[in-house]
Amino acid sequence: MQDQNNACHKDDDFDRGDAGASLSFPLQCSALRKGGFVNIKQRPCKIVDLHSFKVGKHGHAKVSITGLDVFTEKRFQIVHPSSHSLDVPVVTRTDYLLVDIGQYMSLMDDKGHLRADLKAPDDEHGQLMRDKIAGNTDESILVTVLSAMGEEIVVGVKTDKN
Repeated sequence: MQDQNNACHKDDDFDRGDAGASLSFPLQCSALRKGGFVNIKQRPCKIVDLHSFKVGKHGHAKVSITGLDVFTEKRFQIVHPSSHSLDVPVVTRTDYLLVDIGQYMSLMDDKGHLRADLKAPDDEHGQLMRDKIAGNTDESILVTVLSAMGEEIVVGVKTDKN
């Protein structure tokens, strides 16, 4: 009997586990606030408008939520019972030191770890970074990156004199 149990455990493969961190968490609609975040149609959105409606003929107070997609700025709107839950994305802002920029950016975090997997933006942030790097000044260029639902985007660039 013990040999059978060991045979079952011998074939188990635990090499592909993760830390269990989730990309979102449930939150009751009545706890959502303007300026916060919510997933609408599986997209992380910043809440720009929030209206509550009284109990209607179907017995639930409703909440109308308007949000802008964090990455595309596309507008989404949903109406949901206030007593039910919606998924809220885990959104993080991280500041990096810009080391170099080409098609991809070389960024260093506050622990000294380098990453070069984030594509350089083609917007005003990207142009500002390219201008500052080309200027060869003694300023440090700090890049703020917003992360949510496995996606990342540059949301800010600032300089800091050494």
